[in-house]
Amino acid sequence: MKRSAGLLLFRTTDDGLEVLLGHMGGPFFARRDTGAWTVPKGEYEPDEPAWEAARREFREELGLPPPDGEAIDLGEVRQTNGKIVTAWAVRADLDPAAIVPGTFRMEWPPRSGELQEFPELDRVAWFGLDRARAVIVKAQAAFLDRLAEHSA
Repeated sequence: MKRSAGLLLFRTTDDGLEVLLGHMGGPFFARRDTGAWTVPKGEYEPDEPAWEAARREFREELGLPPPDGEAIDLGEVRQTNGKIVTAWAVRADLDPAAIVPGTFRMEWPPRSGELQEFPELDRVAWFGLDRARAVIVKAQAAFLDRLAEHSA
C-alpha cells in the first residue's frame, strides 16, 4: 500500500483561516480544478518516519525549506486510489511566487516513446476553507475539517 505525507500550511487573515494548496502538475490535471488541488505531499518508504517524509517532500515539491513551528497532527485519510495520506498543519506565511516546483518525467503523449518533464505542482495558492473544500482531493477535505476544529 502506498503512503504519502505532507504539510498543510495555514494562516489567519482578515477573511479567516486560509490554507496553502498545490495544483497537481502534468497533463492529467492541466484542465481540471475540482479535485486537482492537494496538500503538498509525497510518497515515502516504510522505514522513513512520516514526519521526516512530510518535511522532505515539502522541500522537493515546493523548492523551499519546510517552515518551523508547532506541527498539528491532522491524522490520516485513505484516498479513493487506496493511498494513505498523513498530514500535519503548520502556521506559516509563504509567497506562492517563491515556489520552485520539483519535476517528474513521464511518457507523453501515451505510447509515443517520448519522455516529457512536468512540474510536481504547477501552481500553489492560498484558499479560504470553503473554497479549499471545493477544489481539494475529496478525501483530503478531512484535513481541512480537522484543522478548523483545532483552530476553533
